[in-house]
Amino acid sequence: MTTLVNRNSRAIIISNLMKGVCVGCAAVIVTTLVLITGYLVVIGLHSLSWSIFTNLPDDNPPGMLNSIEGTVILVLLASAVGIPVGMLAGVYLSEYDANSWLAAPVRFVSDVLAGVPSIVVGILGYELLVVPFGGYSGWAGAMALAFIMVPIVARTTEEMLRLVPGSYREAAIALGATKARTILGIVIPSATGSLVTGSMLAVARVAGETAPLLFTAAGWKYIVHNPSKQFPSLTLRIYELSNDPSPAARAQAWSGILVLVALIFVVNLSVRFFTRSRHAAR
Repeated sequence: MTTLVNRNSRAIIISNLMKGVCVGCAAVIVTTLVLITGYLVVIGLHSLSWSIFTNLPDDNPPGMLNSIEGTVILVLLASAVGIPVGMLAGVYLSEYDANSWLAAPVRFVSDVLAGVPSIVVGILGYELLVVPFGGYSGWAGAMALAFIMVPIVARTTEEMLRLVPGSYREAAIALGATKARTILGIVIPSATGSLVTGSMLAVARVAGETAPLLFTAAGWKYIVHNPSKQFPSLTLRIYELSNDPSPAARAQAWSGILVLVALIFVVNLSVRFFTRSRHAAR
């Protein structure tokens, strides 16, 4: 009996110790995020002005209107390609041939591509999209960003769909639903929140990319709505300003970083609110 009590006491102590380690690590992560965000807000707000949202780089004072619009358009174009392709690949891996000869290579390639440096994607986009078509363009930049998004969305979609209980699928099929109807009507809606989170992670990843756009979109100092031409981007503008020795230019670069983070935050918050409202309505 004494031995059993000692074992239980030791197990409780180890459990509490590991819980404390986990809480400590979580606190470190949250504290680091708060410090970085606070530092960015303090420095960025110091030079933030309304002209950043209304003026062009050549205006006085200079602004980032073209870059902000360009980033929004590039991310939308990349998402229109990367998210559907990635989700369909994830659905295939999870719901159709999870153990087929094709599934293992697709998973392996997705894992490898998710870790490929973005500058490699930029060089690949330059060779495949810029050189053959005779120049830099917004399409090339958007496709390079979509290439980064696909493996992230695919692997996230597969893992999230696997968390949906198999009893949901069995119940739907027992009621006469087809495989496609089960996936569209039962499986995907059950994992909507997780799928949106995975997609937003991919959007946040590409929204802050600079290297792929250096080789594909190349940037532009005017407002451009035609993706067939050189295309502006907020990350490219921040990169240019950060290399400028002028203190005013570097201060504006900090403001651009703050605007970029705010855009990503607003998009994430809006999508989460929309999906949560739909779930509440159901």
